[in-house]
Amino acid sequence: MNLPRSTPVHAPHLPLTDYYPSEQDRPAYLRRMFDDTAADYDRIEALLAWGSGSRYRRDALLRAGLKTGMKVLDVGVGTGLVAAQACLLTGDAALVTGVDPSPGMMAAGNLPEALVLIEGRAESLPFPDGHFDFLSMGYALRHISDLDVAFAEFERVLKPGGRLCILEITQVQNRLGQFLLKHYMRSVIPLLTRLISRKKDTATIWRYHWDSIAACVPPDQVMAALRTAGLTQVKRHRVLAVFSEYQAIKPAPGQPA
Repeated sequence: MNLPRSTPVHAPHLPLTDYYPSEQDRPAYLRRMFDDTAADYDRIEALLAWGSGSRYRRDALLRAGLKTGMKVLDVGVGTGLVAAQACLLTGDAALVTGVDPSPGMMAAGNLPEALVLIEGRAESLPFPDGHFDFLSMGYALRHISDLDVAFAEFERVLKPGGRLCILEITQVQNRLGQFLLKHYMRSVIPLLTRLISRKKDTATIWRYHWDSIAACVPPDQVMAALRTAGLTQVKRHRVLAVFSEYQAIKPAPGQPA
């Protein structure tokens, strides 16, 4: 994979020009890729996570402070794998709203009818200020075009005291771990998808996932961007060295920023 050394001013991640010509083409490419492969997404994800994805997402939301009765926004909802766990934890699916730029992904999810799904992007959330108690995003950080703009939007739509939880896969630091994860994501999973997928391009999306992980902004820059957006108590919880959970809180009046 060819990863250019320089990036456009507003692009936080290295552009993946083997997939799209320029950073400006990223959103359209992603929407088309996710729309075209949505029917296979949940089955392949279950294979990738060895069936443990639901439990992990639920535990991560609990660690970030999601509680019964909270009003939740799930950004990059996709097929609703994180949102489904939020529905269970809040006790009412009507309290959960999902937003995603891919209508195909949202349509492919098996979600409660009460859950609200809206087409939109992280950089321009179609909600009023101070509207949600909790904001989550599962494995979409590396697809965001501008972290500063997106995180400012996250801070804006959260109520004072509102909590944030961003899940992402992070590169392993040691070379052996990097090699094993890369081989699994770029070779093993695409091979398996060809055997069980219904869409011819499904294998591409999983190769893209590894390449986007490799190109993603490092954790210290993610945390710095969250602080710049005005969020506090920013921290990163790691599981098995590769799963990062970024947690933060919007300060309430009277609390230090």
